[in-house]
Amino acid sequence: MLAGKRILLIIGGGIAAYKVLELIRLCRKAGAAVTPVMTPAAKEFVTPLSVAALAGETVHEALFDLTSEAEMGHIQLSRVSDLVVVAPATANLMARMAHGAADDLATTLLLATDTPVLIAPAMNVRMWEHPATQRNLAILKADGVAVAGPDEGDMACGEYGPGRMAEPGAILAAITAHLGPKPLSGKTVLVTSGPTHEPIDPVRYIANRSSGAQGTAIAAALAALGARVRFVTGPGEVPPPEGVEVIRVETAREMLDAVEAALPADAAVFAAAVADWRVANASGSKMKKDGTGRAPALDFAENPDILRSISQRKTGRPCLVVGFAAETDDVVAHATAKRERKGCDWILANDVSPATGIMGGSENAVTLITGNGAETWPRMGKTEVARRLAQRIADRLTD
Repeated sequence: MLAGKRILLIIGGGIAAYKVLELIRLCRKAGAAVTPVMTPAAKEFVTPLSVAALAGETVHEALFDLTSEAEMGHIQLSRVSDLVVVAPATANLMARMAHGAADDLATTLLLATDTPVLIAPAMNVRMWEHPATQRNLAILKADGVAVAGPDEGDMACGEYGPGRMAEPGAILAAITAHLGPKPLSGKTVLVTSGPTHEPIDPVRYIANRSSGAQGTAIAAALAALGARVRFVTGPGEVPPPEGVEVIRVETAREMLDAVEAALPADAAVFAAAVADWRVANASGSKMKKDGTGRAPALDFAENPDILRSISQRKTGRPCLVVGFAAETDDVVAHATAKRERKGCDWILANDVSPATGIMGGSENAVTLITGNGAETWPRMGKTEVARRLAQRIADRLTD
């Protein structure tokens, strides 16, 4: 996937630096060579020995290392790689990058390079949301720097929100988007993601626990393989990936309209957790308690079946239609029946019973059901599920 590519990896000084060890392993497994550079603060979180052992190369640390300067000066080091990756990109490191500082080896390399740069931000949620950080981010993006993440979730400091460094698999997908083969170049793939919100009144709605993480990861993985991705998303918690066409919706009916407008497409992946029902008698005003203790009567109507509608289209049907089946019991049996009933080509079945922690979590355990049978995948991160599925889609569309 990345055979023959060289990555210059600049490791910043943040707690997320421990994830870089896995990133190095994944990059080398994909065939890339990794040249590591560590800031002084990075050595407070991971050791140069660990980094060097995984990278199989010497760690560069000091700007005025005369031995290294004699063998490979910092200017040459900044330009011999195919991609410069900064992970974790702390608030301090981003600020120095944005304003052209060159006061250590890492920032000097970044200022001297003519190679594309990818950063993986990681910091406290308040630091990430601070206007100064957002200004610096805008400057870096305007300068052509690519960004992977950050994710939203629990942090080492005990707070919750955006600022977690993207998982190593997601960063690898972003690296692949820059350096890897593009088997889906010229192909258009439609992806739906997130929950739908079905209004009860102007302030209340029916929803589910979907975060949109799996659909987002799938869209990113397909884009990394060169696809033009049309990403139709409900109000999920996870921000859409970079480099895709984002179409935001709220309700199931809005999602169906957006999907039909986004066709034609070579493939469609329906990862959204669409509400089966909507409130037919939704109120235009906020419902009030009347003191009787009786709840208002809600009349439900069935929502349109988006997967079936697209799978059974007479004209304009994508060559490959992939659905998801979120089940709590008899997962494979229910999903197999669903594939036949809906008319889609593949179904990814997963067990979303509360004990699994999958709905809204960071991992997934799926069974891929096709016309040839069922293939169970081991439990893994949603990014890895997305990469596997994207590669399967590429194989199918390029046969």
